[in-house]
Amino acid sequence: MATMIADTACVDPRAEIADDVEIGPYCVIGPDAKIGRGCRLVAHVCVLGHTTLGEGNVVHPNAVLGGEPQDFTYKGEPTRLEIGDGNVFREGVTVHRGSCKESGVTRIGSKNYFMANVHIGHDCDLGDRILIANNTMLAGHIHVRSQATLSAGVGLHQFVTVGALSYIGALTRIYHDVPPYMLVEGNPSKVRCINIVGLKRNGISAEAISALHEAHRLIYRGRMAVKQAREVLATHERIGPEVRTLLEFIDEQQHGRHGRGRDRDRATAVPA
Repeated sequence: MATMIADTACVDPRAEIADDVEIGPYCVIGPDAKIGRGCRLVAHVCVLGHTTLGEGNVVHPNAVLGGEPQDFTYKGEPTRLEIGDGNVFREGVTVHRGSCKESGVTRIGSKNYFMANVHIGHDCDLGDRILIANNTMLAGHIHVRSQATLSAGVGLHQFVTVGALSYIGALTRIYHDVPPYMLVEGNPSKVRCINIVGLKRNGISAEAISALHEAHRLIYRGRMAVKQAREVLATHERIGPEVRTLLEFIDEQQHGRHGRGRDRDRATAVPA
């Protein structure tokens, strides 16, 4: 199918637009944008800077993709935003491209769903099949692993890592890393239990769920050190792939600053 561009859209002739793309009324597409096959920009969408969209993305009105990072040290460097396939960006979503403090790239994987007014800051790295609900805000340098769910009105501190298949309750302030497979909520946020609904929906076995229950009980209820919990779980033959991933994540987290595993190298790796 041919690309359809509304008469009122402003598309720079240097932009790379694939076949079967729909660009609706009053969209603005910058010269360094690359938009893949089958994307649909409904109306009033801005795609700025060095921004690449894969195939089949849907972007709703007033979304801005690839805006400059909100960082005082940014001086116009050609940083990037890279987006995979099949994502949905609802009304008012903003995603900023990277800064020079890390790799210079903000990355978003595939088949994610971002509800209205979600903000994704510079240098964030998101996996696949993530759901982020209305008005949730990601500061810079945040990593969100695949199949995580972030409820409405969540605020996440810079350098936080959100583990795979985790769930964050609404209106939660996330200051520490969120372990995989866990449900976290509150202010201050706490690990409450395992994300049993998400685990079942994603086909995690009953045996693995039971093992995660025991790991949660030992570490978060019994306040057992990870090393000791690992020994107990090994004795009970409970260390499968999911429990191993959880223990490794917590180990990494505890080596960081303020409960953020990636924060320990910030003083040398990321200029202030």
